[in-house]
Amino acid sequence: MQPLRIKTISEYHQVMGLPKPEHPLISVINLENMAHVRGDEPITMVFDFYSISLKRDFNAKIKYGQQQYDFDEGIMFFISPGQVFGIEVGKNSILKRSGWLLLVHPDFLWHTPLAKTIKQYEFFDYSVHEALFVSEKEEMTIIGMMQSIEQEYQSRIDKFSQDVMIAQLELLLTYARRFYERQFITRKISNHQILGRLEELLAAYFDGDEITKNGLPSVTYLAEHLNVSPGYLSGLLKVLTGQNTQQHIHQKLIDKAKEKLSTTPLSVSEIAYQLGFEHPQSFSKLFKTKTNLSPLQFRHSFN
Repeated sequence: MQPLRIKTISEYHQVMGLPKPEHPLISVINLENMAHVRGDEPITMVFDFYSISLKRDFNAKIKYGQQQYDFDEGIMFFISPGQVFGIEVGKNSILKRSGWLLLVHPDFLWHTPLAKTIKQYEFFDYSVHEALFVSEKEEMTIIGMMQSIEQEYQSRIDKFSQDVMIAQLELLLTYARRFYERQFITRKISNHQILGRLEELLAAYFDGDEITKNGLPSVTYLAEHLNVSPGYLSGLLKVLTGQNTQQHIHQKLIDKAKEKLSTTPLSVSEIAYQLGFEHPQSFSKLFKTKTNLSPLQFRHSFN
């Protein structure tokens, strides 16, 4: 089934049975004001604009790719333009929802620094099962900022209006980043399980012949095997270990190289080949960058 593509915020309002938006490029919506939808058919959609959702009491499943999530508490998730997602309601049920929704068209960000920096907020690329769980206090903070944006475009528009709304949007995104970092720390069991599985995956990869055949594992390869998005994995590792995924891979490589240099008679070229490097010079350069020693200098330090 082809997803329903919604290109403008005005079109979204029309599809959802809402009044015409007060601003064509940005809109804050109270989800209780939306028309109810029967659950006879799953709905698949793709937006040409950013969507920031704060949902509560949502009797449906949201689906990205093969992942599904039931919303039964205050949860935020972030959708960037072009992402396909689905909503599935139980058979013969009516979709009920409460919460808030902020829609921002990319044209609203045109000629502002946020047009570029919004891509640095990794949570727009997270999968739905990596949604942000917010406390009641955090929820009120987010709602307050959404309502401030709404009040701004409902006031008389002047030359400062866009700057004020952009500043409020940046503040909201900064709070979301703060709340995600809190979540990485507070949801320790599930996050440390991911970290444990990553260590096992890397150990198996480096100890087998996979690295000789295919070179270093990519961030995407690891994320797919851990069933998380690349952005979420890097964000999680950054908080728990201080390193992103690429840095973590390189650290495991250096650890393995040190082991081989200190416990085997293999030449530097042989070690480089075993670790997936086509050219020994590339291996030596990376090793020196990470340790401030050449491979031979490191080996000699053990003699």
